[in-house]
Amino acid sequence: MGDLHGPGSVPAGNGWRWITKGFGLFRQNPVAWILALVVWIVILLILSMVPLVGSLATTLLSPVIGAGFMIGCSAQDRGEDFTVSHLFSGFQQNFGQLVLVGVLYLVGAVVIMMDVFSVVGAEMMTLQDPAAGAAVMPDYTFFMLPVSIAFMLFIPLFMAYWFAPALVALDGLSAVAAMKLSFLGALKNVLPFLVYGLASLVLGVLAAIPVFLGFLVLIPVITASIYVAYRDIYFD
Repeated sequence: MGDLHGPGSVPAGNGWRWITKGFGLFRQNPVAWILALVVWIVILLILSMVPLVGSLATTLLSPVIGAGFMIGCSAQDRGEDFTVSHLFSGFQQNFGQLVLVGVLYLVGAVVIMMDVFSVVGAEMMTLQDPAAGAAVMPDYTFFMLPVSIAFMLFIPLFMAYWFAPALVALDGLSAVAAMKLSFLGALKNVLPFLVYGLASLVLGVLAAIPVFLGFLVLIPVITASIYVAYRDIYFD
């Protein structure tokens, strides 16, 4: 399988290659991939019924489940089959650090949202007419500023998160080291990720046409493509 040596820079066209090779992994055992996705969706629905704790558990467990998918992809890379049981493999492989990835992501998201809310609060204060003591009718275009700020701040957070589950589960890195390396890998491959993102967006629109059933294929393909990109950037 090789040793971790990246991240390296790859050609822009590799962004599309990640998706096509991800589809290749999905096509090897589509039933197992779709069943694993359905199981995860059911778990998410159950967790969503638990106020506050459910959303917290979802954030903390997502890297663990994501790692399970990466472990399954790695098994396919070795000529083995992807199985539904791979979904839970992250619970047996560097579990604590995978949860810590979720914790760090949550902390980052909370900090970003606090910054956004502070901007919104400041903007709302400016709408108050101190002379009349009444609120001025807001022009909701002012919300574009905090939304833009949130978008720009979440991008580096996503970059740090993207490959972290794979790096923790498959390479034994700590959560902090994995997120740093994930961020660096994404930073060195902006153009491939741009191609990848645009292609994923187009495929997402197409997947929504048949009553969103296309997502039963697209989500596993995109998940598998993360593993392909991880191998491409950090090993090949």
